[in-house]
Amino acid sequence: MSREAWVLVVIAGLLAIATLVGAVLLAVRVVRTRRLLAGLGAGGKVAFYGALIYTIFPIDLLPDPIYLDDMGVLAGALIYLTRLVHKRRAAGRQLPGQPDSPSDADRARRRVP
Repeated sequence: MSREAWVLVVIAGLLAIATLVGAVLLAVRVVRTRRLLAGLGAGGKVAFYGALIYTIFPIDLLPDPIYLDDMGVLAGALIYLTRLVHKRRAAGRQLPGQPDSPSDADRARRRVP
């Protein structure tokens, strides 16, 4: 193999590793949202479990060394779950697994630098 071919192989390997790391980081973020699922309803549960199943399932849109489709599904699920959480907070409903928000009196006492 020529030197140029080795360089291409190394670059392709580094890109594959980078996409794998990105997919793993996104999967970890999706799993961290699991504690909020009880308050997000059926749509949140379907997005959560669907994204994880698609990521783990061996049949993908793109071959497994290319994790871009998995990253897209995980990112889409994160965006959807984040929007559900924001809607729930805007409606004033407390989500399970979240700390209690400070009361208005506590906010008034805090000084902002």
